[in-house]
Amino acid sequence: MNKEQQELLDEAYQNYEKEIIRQRQIQKVEVARLRSQGKRLKVALIKLLSKEEFINKIKTDIEFSKKWKLKIEERELSLSERTKYKKERGDRIARTFAAYTHQMLDNANIPTRLITITYNDKTITSYE
Repeated sequence: MNKEQQELLDEAYQNYEKEIIRQRQIQKVEVARLRSQGKRLKVALIKLLSKEEFINKIKTDIEFSKKWKLKIEERELSLSERTKYKKERGDRIARTFAAYTHQMLDNANIPTRLITITYNDKTITSYE
């Protein structure tokens, strides 16, 4: 997760936390009012999720996600997406990885060339 994403999550969680604290205060006042009228109540405190619990619930509960106006989607990248990302970065790590991959394939005697010969509508393909 990058810095901007982390800041966005921090902001969303802070807003959530403030709202839960506000709701707890309202609950406390209402319970005190009802008890002053002689009513007996058993009250469950509104649960404040930890940041990790909040994020996991956002990922798995659509209604909760909508309520807090936060959406987190994760998916695995395909090999072609990862390769494209590596090429776009073009940094030293990507070049080192490419060199390592070629060396590993060379050590395993994996062909480096594809040869295709076509003559009279007959095609023969080989790898060397």
